[in-house]
Amino acid sequence: MRAVIQRVSQASVTVEGEVVGAIDRSGLVVLLGVTHGDTPEIAASLAAKIWTLRILAGERSCADERAPILAISQFTLYADTRKGRRPSWSDAAPGPVSEPLYDAFCDALKALGAEVARGRFGAHMEVALVNDGPVTLILDS
Repeated sequence: MRAVIQRVSQASVTVEGEVVGAIDRSGLVVLLGVTHGDTPEIAASLAAKIWTLRILAGERSCADERAPILAISQFTLYADTRKGRRPSWSDAAPGPVSEPLYDAFCDALKALGAEVARGRFGAHMEVALVNDGPVTLILDS
């Protein structure tokens, strides 16, 4: 799994004009990509890492602050752009594999006590956020 994490002061996801997920206070936006070989155990481990990552103000974590997380699936994190100008998506797991793992990631965060807002898997989404810092990290499982 690959996650791009942004510390935000607010964020939302809109699908076809409808806000489907939003956080209105300091927290994290997590863009999550799933690759072949990922498992529910990997999803849970990554969720725990992100939940306790000390990147909020004052070197605190979401666990410390009970800060919300907006989780958005994003297969494009596994784009291969080494050849030509058209990305290859072959490293991204297909929807029937990645959707349950995205759900497992979100469920693992909730089990840890997180308030989790979500995008809509497979939909064309418009993501709006205010990056706080800016702080942006990339984590690979």
